[in-house]
Amino acid sequence: MPETLPSWLPPIGLLLIGSCLVSGLVSCLGTAFVIRWATNLGVIDRPNERSSHQRPTPRGGGIAVVAVALLAAFSFWMTGISVPDGSWAVLVGAIVIATVSGFDDVSPISPRLRLAVQISAAVIAMAGTGPIPSIDLGSMGQYATGLAGWILPVFWIVGMTNAFNFMDGIDGIAGITAIVAIGVIAAAFAVAGEPFLMLLAASTAAAAAGFLVWNWPPARIFMGDVGSAFLGYLIAVLPLMAGPEKSSWLIPLTAFVMWPFLFDTVYTMARRILKKENVLEAHRSHIYQRLVIKGFSHSAITCLYGLLGLVAGGAALYAKLRPGSHETAELAALGSVILGATGLIVGVHVAEAKTGGRVSA
Repeated sequence: MPETLPSWLPPIGLLLIGSCLVSGLVSCLGTAFVIRWATNLGVIDRPNERSSHQRPTPRGGGIAVVAVALLAAFSFWMTGISVPDGSWAVLVGAIVIATVSGFDDVSPISPRLRLAVQISAAVIAMAGTGPIPSIDLGSMGQYATGLAGWILPVFWIVGMTNAFNFMDGIDGIAGITAIVAIGVIAAAFAVAGEPFLMLLAASTAAAAAGFLVWNWPPARIFMGDVGSAFLGYLIAVLPLMAGPEKSSWLIPLTAFVMWPFLFDTVYTMARRILKKENVLEAHRSHIYQRLVIKGFSHSAITCLYGLLGLVAGGAALYAKLRPGSHETAELAALGSVILGATGLIVGVHVAEAKTGGRVSA
């Protein structure tokens, strides 16, 4: 891994800046249009006993992010920038995910059908990118996956898609996490020498920022499944698009920057399984939801989750940028995850104990 930025980055810098500015502006204006469109069509999320909002709010704003990301991919291809092999299979999967999730925002479909679509999209993506031959854990070594390398991508993509979707439950949290995670991934692509993927990731992060203008607490519109499922899928497949050698370290990097969402999802599911609850049933028992119920603001929790991901992801990326100090950076990344996870668990239990018990559903 090079310690300096690749020679192609400065010349392409103007395109990077311009694409980010345009993507952010178009997404912001597009989301404003979607607010009016969704309101007129009655695509409204109305509060109920499991909601974290208190007033009817239009949903589906993520469609602007989807449109900008796909248009950016096509635009960069038109400029003649080299596109990684299998990229179009991945984008076909993204379109499938976004289309079905968009229908789900308008008229809910069954969880089993959603899962079947997600698995299909993951298989389509893997057909283009191929298996994951190994996982590079830095100073802990590089481990071959063998036959599991053909199965891991499907679990990785479907798991990340659902984790992001599950965690889009309060104002701003999905938008700020997308900015942080995809922004760190874009920086990693710059270091790895992947201009197309860097531009695509940076433009998508900018599009998420444009959406966040309207989704910051108190939200004027929600992202909806069309945005959250698409972004979760894209975050999972972007590392795979870089090829087998680079994906071996990009996947762990992505796991580090996305750890708050992944940890909250796994912890909550395990807790519900132990309580013999239906994990497919809507609930308000994620850690972030429980903290909001106990009085923490949407903006505070949103910033906390974004900061936790940024610290771990930034340390993990620094470990690749500076091989001479990689062990210290790796320890910092791992330590931030352990301390952060412990802090979330202890914090939510302390908050619930002070205000009269836990949330059971």
